[in-house]
Amino acid sequence: MTVLTAHHHALAPVVPRQYVHKAAQSEVLLNGWERLGADTFRITAQWPRSHTFYDSVNGQHDPLLVAESVRQAVPLLSHLGYDVPFGHRQIWDHLTWAVDPDAMASAGAPAEIEMRVKCSDVVRRGSRLAALSMDIEIIRDGVPLGTAATRFTNQSPSVYARLRGDYAFAELAASRVVALAPPLPPQWVGRDRFRDVVLSPSDQPNLFQLRVDLNHPALFDHPVDHAPGMLMLEAARQAAHAVAHPAFAVITGMDTRFSRYVEFDAPCWIEVEALPAQLPTHISSRVTARQHGEPVFAATVTARSGPAVTEALHLF
Repeated sequence: MTVLTAHHHALAPVVPRQYVHKAAQSEVLLNGWERLGADTFRITAQWPRSHTFYDSVNGQHDPLLVAESVRQAVPLLSHLGYDVPFGHRQIWDHLTWAVDPDAMASAGAPAEIEMRVKCSDVVRRGSRLAALSMDIEIIRDGVPLGTAATRFTNQSPSVYARLRGDYAFAELAASRVVALAPPLPPQWVGRDRFRDVVLSPSDQPNLFQLRVDLNHPALFDHPVDHAPGMLMLEAARQAAHAVAHPAFAVITGMDTRFSRYVEFDAPCWIEVEALPAQLPTHISSRVTARQHGEPVFAATVTARSGPAVTEALHLF
């Protein structure tokens, strides 16, 4: 196995899990990278034919594979492209992505993905990366699949500890996690397993409690001290499905903002509002997450109406 430094220009045959902040190598989507210029890169990925969480539905790859691929690209390029040491934290400010549903067909085979990344607005503190933005073109087999744009900050262990205080310790945070509330029916949120449902019902319509299951193998691949960004994206996706039910929402994009850390020790409430349809086939929505009454995350989810929901599910 070859591990490339920031100065190599050949594609790597694999990406070791530590470069994308994963504990399980099986969760790594990226399989290569190369530098094209000072702040431009090419990253390759393979989306699996099936996945324990990001699985194909109705013959289409899970669109959140786009978001997870971008998430993995953030630490990869931080470490290899900008010499960020291990132990530093990359924190999302915003993420926007959109896909062409017609390009997401799974066809019963893995998808070979190319991401062309342009970094800009690079901020350094001394010699260390402090923040940057990425604009990404996503290509599948030479055909445009979608786009993404994100900005994140990079925080050293000392800065992160100072910002987070007692909340910086994953073991302590885990000991204070709110007990899991009962899940929504999986078919209401585009899922077929109770274990993958991240929303719990409330006594108000279109208002749900976030379920934080630290034992979930995909969303919590390793210990963390706050709700990970991908959990919040999944909550937004499921809220969009819930407000569209019984229609099935084919998610085509998200525009998300991360304003505060979502902590484990207090309920986080997810509110969803259906937006006026631009076309008869559109069923987009606005999702807002609040904790202690303060907004912590927001997303506008774009979707198209898909096949009717079936009631089949797996009871585990």
